[in-house]
Amino acid sequence: MEKKRKEMEKAKSGLRLTMEELCLCSSGDEKEEQVQVKAQEQPRSSTMDLLSVSKQLLHVLDEIGPTLLVLRQDIQQNIQRLQDLHETDSSKYVSLTAIVTEEVEQGTTKKTKSCTRAIIWLSRSISFSKCLLERLLKAPDLSLSEIVEEAYAKTLKPWHGWISSAAYKVAVKLVPEREVLIALLMGNCQDFEDLTEDAKMLTYAVQPMLEEIDAISAKHNLDKLKSS
Repeated sequence: MEKKRKEMEKAKSGLRLTMEELCLCSSGDEKEEQVQVKAQEQPRSSTMDLLSVSKQLLHVLDEIGPTLLVLRQDIQQNIQRLQDLHETDSSKYVSLTAIVTEEVEQGTTKKTKSCTRAIIWLSRSISFSKCLLERLLKAPDLSLSEIVEEAYAKTLKPWHGWISSAAYKVAVKLVPEREVLIALLMGNCQDFEDLTEDAKMLTYAVQPMLEEIDAISAKHNLDKLKSS
């Protein structure tokens, strides 16, 4: 029984697993409207929500291969930093607001290794992935490299210095064909329609979290933080 369960989990797409971890989908056939309602019922995102989505994003990048290594390394470091803090006191750091508020009081939010920076950059990475996914499904005439460039320009480029921007220019040249990425995202037991539905539901699922992080950042004048 346990073996069968593991096989079923393996066959699920990363998008479906992410939604289940966020507890926004009680079953595979839940409708988009229901996800919207549930997302609205949960206006505050937890630290674990952000970590769960970010870890699933890492799994997808691992499947693609070393192409977006720069993005993967950045996400991994920020996950580790946030996770390490959360594990020191899971009840104290249950919310993202609590973490940022503490660092604001300590005056450490803008330090290179602050958890506030980790939260902001994880949010930006998720926004990049969300934009990429939406364009992947809605713009069939564009190549994956064109979609990556478009998503990058809208979500990450404004906050990157010349070093990071140069690294992404190299990465874009190495992305696989769009059909390869779509196949990876679908998993073993889904078709394109399933993927499209999952993408829509995940968009609604993560939007409140992204909006919360944007609000926290704006409140403390941290929304313009840049990298090197």
